Amino acid sequence: MATPHVLPLAEAVATLIHDGDTVALEGFTHLIPYAAGHEIIRQRRTGLTLVRMTPDVLYDQMIGMGVASRLIFSWGGNPGVGSLHRFRDAVEHAWPNRLSIEEHTHAGMAARYVAAASGLPFGVLRGYLGTDLPTHTDTVTPITCPFTGQRLTAVRALALDIAVVHAQQVDRHGNVGIRGIPGVQKEAVLAARRALVTVEERVETLDPRCTLVLPSFAVTAVSVEPRGAHPSYAMGYYDRDNDFYTAWDPISRDRTRFLDWMRAHVLETRTFAEHLALLDADHAVRTAQR
Repeated sequence: MATPHVLPLAEAVATLIHDGDTVALEGFTHLIPYAAGHEIIRQRRTGLTLVRMTPDVLYDQMIGMGVASRLIFSWGGNPGVGSLHRFRDAVEHAWPNRLSIEEHTHAGMAARYVAAASGLPFGVLRGYLGTDLPTHTDTVTPITCPFTGQRLTAVRALALDIAVVHAQQVDRHGNVGIRGIPGVQKEAVLAARRALVTVEERVETLDPRCTLVLPSFAVTAVSVEPRGAHPSYAMGYYDRDNDFYTAWDPISRDRTRFLDWMRAHVLETRTFAEHLALLDADHAVRTAQR
């Protein structure tokens, strides 16, 4: 059984993610792979098709830095706060470049992931009927069940070059353990030709509380990145940084302020740990001023 390579994140991204790739960075409310997303920005990838059921602040950052030319998704926003202003600017004003979008329902995206993970050309569901999405999206089409005559909807399987996810642990054999809400990390990894996983730590044996295990044969490379999902949370390691999501709204509203923040926190840092150190220093200053 092949064991995934344990690589520094910069090397893993340079090796596995190329301009023009179709990339899914998945994680539902938690375990969002921010460290990997920042490294993709730092390495100036362009022309990516970004895929995610619920793009939030990470994709706002990536879109605003010109990484993406296309977004496939089912909902987008700054959860609990409001809009993604860099995403809106790209769609409405083509800044910093034009962004095409392909919109689906949550169920439709899940069916597309499952179909690809299963090696099938499409998934089937009852959704979309009565909406105009099939007329605007060439990956959705009505079909008739050959057994019942029932009208259903087929959605084309997602063709991913690479899936990127964050997890709590990787064991000595290269198996990855996830605790908490499973989301579609497993399906995304199995749907992709390559898979990069960032983890909180490397251990001998996975914590038995891990409810989802990605087997080593499905993972191409692993990078150890403590707090690599910040500002989202990692169960058993750290909580969601709600203040960050709130603070992001005014930063992202203004192009100059956004670029200044990204330059300081991503382009001029060498690692995600350096970015976190900047955030910790800012937090210490604000706390001292109260």
